[in-house]
Amino acid sequence: MSNTTACPLDCYDACQMTYESGKLKGLQGGHTHGFLCPHLNHYENFERITQPTYKGKVISLDEALQKLKKIIGQTPKQQLLHYKSHGNFGLMQDVLEHFFASNGNILVDGSLCDSAGEAGILQGRGSNKNMPYSEIAKSDIVIFWGRNPHVSSSHLLPLMKNKKIIVIDPVKTQIAKMADYHVQLKPHTDIYFAMLLTRFLHIEDSCDKEFIKKYASEFEEYYELTQSIRIKATLDIMGLTLGDIGAVLEMLKDKKVAIVCGVGIQKYTDGADVMRSIDAFAVALGLFGKEGCGVAYLGNSKENILSPFNTKAKRVSKVNTAFDEFESVFIQGANPLSQMPDTSRVNNSIFHTKNVIYFGLWENKTSKCADLIIPAKTFLEKDDVRTSFAHHTLSLMPKQVESEIGISEYDLAKFLCDSFGIEIKTEQEYLEHFKNFGVMSIDGVFEVENRQSTPYKDGFDTDDGEFVFLDELESIKENEDGKLHLITSKSSQSLNSQFNRDRHVYINDSHGIKAKEKVKITSQNGEVVLEVKIMPELRDDCILIYSGTQGVNNLTSSQHSYDGKCAVYQENMVSILRDF
Repeated sequence: MSNTTACPLDCYDACQMTYESGKLKGLQGGHTHGFLCPHLNHYENFERITQPTYKGKVISLDEALQKLKKIIGQTPKQQLLHYKSHGNFGLMQDVLEHFFASNGNILVDGSLCDSAGEAGILQGRGSNKNMPYSEIAKSDIVIFWGRNPHVSSSHLLPLMKNKKIIVIDPVKTQIAKMADYHVQLKPHTDIYFAMLLTRFLHIEDSCDKEFIKKYASEFEEYYELTQSIRIKATLDIMGLTLGDIGAVLEMLKDKKVAIVCGVGIQKYTDGADVMRSIDAFAVALGLFGKEGCGVAYLGNSKENILSPFNTKAKRVSKVNTAFDEFESVFIQGANPLSQMPDTSRVNNSIFHTKNVIYFGLWENKTSKCADLIIPAKTFLEKDDVRTSFAHHTLSLMPKQVESEIGISEYDLAKFLCDSFGIEIKTEQEYLEHFKNFGVMSIDGVFEVENRQSTPYKDGFDTDDGEFVFLDELESIKENEDGKLHLITSKSSQSLNSQFNRDRHVYINDSHGIKAKEKVKITSQNGEVVLEVKIMPELRDDCILIYSGTQGVNNLTSSQHSYDGKCAVYQENMVSILRDF
């Protein structure tokens, strides 16, 4: 048995590691560089679910499975919802969707994380092929646009040696402090900055004319759209100057440029348009299809991998799921009471659901309100295979330890399929199916076969091979008196609602509020009381509450993005109350 495995968590790096004598150690070489992030370094130090329970009473695993079988059997098929998280990126996680889809139940679609940005990419490029780490390594200049690699993709940092770095972010993050230039723009104005960069690139006659002629024949119409932006008024609202535009463009001249985007830029109703405008700037520079150039976001991790599971089913939104419209809800690895927006609505909805079944690893707010709890296996206790949305590696995840705790996704799906007469193949057949999509690269890395190392070499995957530009733009919103932008970044100590959750609100020191003071943060959706920490690195028109902080989603809206059915955590403006 190999002692090499991979991290299951849904972050960019998808680290590979060894497991020896009960310890995880980052694999030398490749993109892991011999170290692990804080999440995995402390993976086993958190409160794990070790025993099945029903209505608060400990029961055996066999009793739990029989109760699950009874609930499913007694629930009308269209009254049973399977709500699945994407917190574990193993490909075998989808085997339970195979059961519920085949059984005629309801599944979810959309995303709490990134689907607005992906929708914009698909609209412009026709497919979501990501710029892999191996290509970022070849660039001269890296633009971190709303991405904080020290927190979300620390294994990118070794690749930054000898590169010029530009950061576009409303927060002076650690990478911004290291950068050659930092554009500290107002939140939710990225689309205007991207379009102004494109406009002035054209004015300076610095566009890649050959690339545009071949792959972007409607660029002139898009340039006309950029001319609708009132330059001085827009820059004033953003808190920027023409000098910021000039400085960025000057640094990019005749360089290999990688634009590395984070999910924060698209946590808005128009998130798809934001991502598409950044892509359009990259098109004007001629970055696609060239070595060391491109745009990195979250690529399609399942590109060129055919699923062996039946997942065709009626679906409802993951963002604003009405749990109480179902008699029974099976929650797989998710924590909707902390992760979903508009906590008050979610709490009321789950409270009025007859049967709530929780299948997962960790004790959390959702597991504590479940009727039936079934513990899962950790990634070390089962076999799996995973891909990444940031690079092309196909990572094998063989079982490392035997454990009496819990049940794997496959074994649970097998039990349910056998119980309800649904066909299911052996676990080994599925594992081999996924492995067969891999091939050893010339660098000795097992990768998904037929993925382009330099995406879009032969044009875009649209009907005519050309990029599709935005054709309309909403006017920039004026600043609202007394209102602040809410930023919901990831914390270095937690991953959404997993692990060590923060309990503070971070504000600029210009508000006259002292550290450790308790304040009430309010929005049109709700309120939360948090202790203050001062963060001078923030703009004074923002507050920051890390995603996963208890109560943060009291403030957020369950509205969707216009495209992509994505949560819009940063859409609502907020206020600070001191006397309450």
